[in-house]
Amino acid sequence: MIRRFNKRNFHKICDQLATADPDLGAIIDTHRYPPMWTRPNTFDTLVHIILEQQVSLASALAALHKLRGKLGELTPAGLLVLTDEEMKACYVSRQKAMYTRGLATALLEGQLDLEALESLPDDEVRARLILLKGIGHWTIDVYLMFVLQRTDVFPTGDLAAMNALKRIKKLPKDTTKEHLLHIAAAWQPYRTVATMLLWHLYLSSRR
Repeated sequence: MIRRFNKRNFHKICDQLATADPDLGAIIDTHRYPPMWTRPNTFDTLVHIILEQQVSLASALAALHKLRGKLGELTPAGLLVLTDEEMKACYVSRQKAMYTRGLATALLEGQLDLEALESLPDDEVRARLILLKGIGHWTIDVYLMFVLQRTDVFPTGDLAAMNALKRIKKLPKDTTKEHLLHIAAAWQPYRTVATMLLWHLYLSSRR
């Protein structure tokens, strides 16, 4: 069974999590409900997620805007026309240029069909995307959460979420990933929405 969150059930899921875990409930009490972060299932979106790897969200967005400004519309065919120098001028590193070109080629040659991923279970989506160079588990987690709106993804590679979890549970900085996974297991099958609550806390605290 494929579970998805949407506008109709998002707040209900938040409320269920708040009832089950008072620490998540405290986030809602203090900062209200998190935004329901979603993105369209497009090449543009996957490029954006690749650009977000290991940099600030602002830096990734600046590079995305540069690419869009250069091409008008960010498409696989359009991106493949850009030279190394043009990609660099759009703030895209050589490594990420290689990753996005690989994605563009896979889409154009029919090795990957984004629309077809929408009807596949999470594990199958992961198995198909992990074959592409530069698309690892964090990128896939974000794609499953934001784009396919799957309810039960917990991105252990996301530092903001992990640090927010340590904060609400009053855990030391050196808490192991295994222990964090054990805590998050109690939030199944809604770990995605729990993570959005953690991000909401992280972003609200920064503001």
